[in-house]
This record gives sequence, C-alpha cells and structure tokens, in this order.
Amino acid sequence: MRDDQRDYVLRSVEERGVRLVRLWFTDVLGTLKSMAISPAELENALIDGMTFDGSSIDGFSRVQESDVLAMPDADTFELLPWGDSKAPEARIFCDIHHLDGTPFEGDPRQVLRRHVKEAHEAGLTFYIAPDVEFFYFEPPVAGQLPVPIDQGGYFDLTTSDITGELRKRTIRTLEAMGIPVEYSFHEDAPGQQEIDLRHTDALTMADSMMTFRLAVREVASHENVHATFMPKPLEGLQGSGMHVHLSLFNGDDNAFFDGDDSYNLSPVAKSFMAGLLRHAAEITAVTNQTVNSYKRLVPGYEAPVHISWARNNRSGLIRVPVPKRGNPMATRIEYRAADPACNPYLAFSMLLAAGMRGVREEYELSDEADANLFEIDDDTLKNMGVEQLPQSLADALAVMEQSTLVQEALGEHIFEWFLRNKRSEWRGYKTQVTQFERDRYLQSM
Repeated sequence: MRDDQRDYVLRSVEERGVRLVRLWFTDVLGTLKSMAISPAELENALIDGMTFDGSSIDGFSRVQESDVLAMPDADTFELLPWGDSKAPEARIFCDIHHLDGTPFEGDPRQVLRRHVKEAHEAGLTFYIAPDVEFFYFEPPVAGQLPVPIDQGGYFDLTTSDITGELRKRTIRTLEAMGIPVEYSFHEDAPGQQEIDLRHTDALTMADSMMTFRLAVREVASHENVHATFMPKPLEGLQGSGMHVHLSLFNGDDNAFFDGDDSYNLSPVAKSFMAGLLRHAAEITAVTNQTVNSYKRLVPGYEAPVHISWARNNRSGLIRVPVPKRGNPMATRIEYRAADPACNPYLAFSMLLAAGMRGVREEYELSDEADANLFEIDDDTLKNMGVEQLPQSLADALAVMEQSTLVQEALGEHIFEWFLRNKRSEWRGYKTQVTQFERDRYLQSM
C-alpha cells in the first residue's frame, strides 16, 4: 500500500468526521460481508490488517485453521452516501490473507487479483463493462408471486414513472461513490430495469458490482420497493442477465482491434473468443451459479442457449458489437450468458482465464453463426458444430468438475467448496414438488 494513499484515507476520515469505517469482502458465493471499525482503529488496520474468524464465513476456513486477516485496500476508500449525514460512514474493500501475510486461497478477490496480475505480466489490462438487469417488486409476501411495481416495457417513460426516479437516485448514489454509469432504462418485462456501467479494469469493476447491488437495494428500500437480481423471478417473462463487454488493452492500444481484418478483430481477439467458446460450458456453473439461473437460459427470452458467436446475432453466446464510427478503442466482445446473481470476482476470473487460455494456446475461432439459432432444430445445429450451454445447474457442475481450467483458475480450495455447496443446492431443489407438477399430474395419474 502506498503511504500517500494511506495518508489520504486517514486525512479524509478526520476531515469529514467519519464515525465508522466498514471493511467489505465477500464469501465464495459473492455475498457481501462487512465489519465496522472506529476511526481510531483505522491506521492499525491499514498497516497490519484486522484478524477475524474465517470459519464463520461460507467457503473460508475450517474450524481448526480459522483465523484470517482482512487487509484493507486503501484505493477503494469511499464515503457511503446513505445513512445519517451527521455520522458519516465509509467503506474499504479488503483482501483476505493468512496470518503470515500470504494470500488466502478462499478469497474470491484474491483469485481475480491473481488473474489480473498474470495478464499484466503479459502486458495486458482486462477491461469490463457490464449491462446489469434487475427487477423492482412490491414488498414480497411469503407464499405469493412477486408483484412488479409497474407494467412498463422497453424504454418506457411516463410522468409518474417511479422506476425512472429510482434509477435516477441510484445513478446519483453510484456516481457519488466513483462508479460512472453509461446508460439506464426500463427493460422489456414489467418492473425490469437495466443500468450499464462504464468500462474499467476487472478488479475495480468487481468491487463496483458489489457496491452496485447494495446501492440498488438500498435506494429501493427507502421507497418501500424490493429490488432483486434473481435471474428468473417470474414465469413467462424474460429473466435478468448481465451481458459483459470485454476488451484487452496493451498500454493505450486496444489489443482486440485490427483495422486490416474484415471484422476489425485482431488475432488476440479471435483467440480470446475461441477460448471463451471452447470453455464456455466449463465456466457456466460460476457465471450462472444458482438453480434459478437455468430457468433464464432457455429459448425464446433473448438469453443465449448456443455456444456460438456473431456480430449482431443476439441468439448466440458472444456478440461482437459494431463500434460507433469505427472507433478502434471501442472494439470489444460481449459475453451474454452471465447473470447478476454471480460472484463477480469469480465470474470475471473465469472469463479472463478461458480467454487467455485461448490466447496463449492460439485457439482457432470457429465460423460466425449469423442465423437465428432459436429457429434451427438441435440436430441441424449439431451438424453445424454448434453445442448448447448446460441446461441445469447439475449439468453445469458435471462439466465443471472435469475442467482442469476451472480447477486451476479457482484454486483447489474454492473449486472443491463450490462443487460441494452447489451439489447441496441441487439436491435440495430436486426434492421440491412444484405447482407445475401438481397441475400436470395430480388429476391425470
């Protein structure tokens, strides 16, 4: 940690009268965790870290090796723009270490930090810009279907648009915390919204995603509205995705751009895409980590099902957007399968690991699939060499378990814990008897 940044944080806390500093980190599933310290403890925390019992956090330590160290990353210091203005609070993201100072294998932020460092050593910076979808509902009532707070559709706006006001407040909150927003609008389904974040490096974006999810919920709760990032909360409507725009830069140059190529894609871009396509099924359990995620990944609701790429075909897994005015800096690819319930540290790690495997081993990119794949039968698609993403969490886990790429990318600690946890989730889901089954079978059998 740089001394000047540490001094800036300490000075800011004193000058702004901060009463509490919240140290943030995540468990393996991406649940935000927090411990609060007083300003008097902050300098010691910035230098030596704060010890806590890791066995109390899902996916962290076993009881016999419980203590770990939260090391604040001073570069992530921000004032929290909600709460009591007379007693301001701040947050700092932490990396988790062993007590001897070595990185802790169960910390998702350390996993992403490792992959970002490897890319830097190859002279590359990984940039990400997610398009995040979510729903606003009336306060949930146990046993009843969620009720959207509006009946709007794409880009709808009325003079009494409560969702527009909520989005506006959310954007102001995000920008107050140094998270710039590119777009926001009403999505297709009733109550569904989209906010697109401006691109930045992968680690900063993962931190921003954790802040984003909390900010959306926090702003909504003040209006007695329930915000959710559940991938498919309502049957018969499209679910919420997190389309992720990806690019690699070598210094100030876009490593994905090649003006002599018909697609303006460099060999690096093509190999990166090929890596994502070859390993897509293996990483899907991480980018789409819940049972509910696979209710979204079905034909007919704008979510990708097929492992393919194209320039303007939204039925495929990867889309290559055409840059405005041919701007080489805007050349990028869009990975469309991930959903906003993922752990962004692990999901971004998987995307980078798969893409960089393709770059290092010079994978060859398959042909563009520019047809509407939803209108082609499965046998024809197989003859075209187009495979499908896993169709359930169980399928995704089975593919992930055999993947050396995912095991190496996550590390043994997280890899084994993630599989155990998600298999348990699937077993719990399999025992459920749904209303669909009762409606279909109760009287006819």
